[in-house]
Formats: sequence, structure tokens, C-alpha cells
Amino acid sequence: MMSDPVGTWLDIGVTTQIAPGTARTLPVQGGAEIAVFHTIRGEFYALVNSCPHKQGPLSQGIIHGDTVTCPLHNWRISLKRGEALGDDEGCTPTIPLKVDAGRIYLQRDAVLNSRAA
Repeated sequence: MMSDPVGTWLDIGVTTQIAPGTARTLPVQGGAEIAVFHTIRGEFYALVNSCPHKQGPLSQGIIHGDTVTCPLHNWRISLKRGEALGDDEGCTPTIPLKVDAGRIYLQRDAVLNSRAA
């Protein structure tokens, strides 16, 4: 963390607050709600909490591998790229995330500039 300019990353808490295979949301004033996903393999991803199809809450979807299935219409969204998979088309903005010393950090500018797809 020492090499990053002060204020570049937002500390959103400890990794243990999100159980593997689940997601939590982070409301952002002036931006879109952010969903932080914790995969069964222990990876963390952050996306705007809105499916590109009908704006379904991705945080309520089923996580499998590095994808999440939208709870409204079963679109599969890549957690790495935010892209709809298969025959579906669309993209959800991703938020750069890093884990350091057991804490989750989101890139400040990406969070503050987030907008729903």
C-alpha cells in the first residue's frame, strides 16, 4: 500500500465480512451501488450492482466460478470483465479492487465515478 498515493484506495473493511460464494453491496453517494463478490476460490471482484439487461441486482445472483447469474433473467456476467456471456450482450462497469493484509480496497476514482450500465 505504501507505493500508492494517499487517498487512491477506499478501505471497505476486512475480507471476512463477505463469506465465500456471496456478495455485499456498498452504496455510493453520487455514484452507483457497488457489489463486492467473494468467490469460492477466495477471489474478490467488484462491479456496479446492475445487470446490463434489466438492471437486476447482481449481488443477489448466484456466483459460480468467476461469473454471477442475474437473479431476474439468468444472464451470466463475468466478474473479471463485467461482460454478459453466451448469446447475451452488454457490460456492467467493473471497479478495480485489491486485497492487502486481510482488508478490501476499492479504487476511489472508479467508485466515485461509477454509473449504472
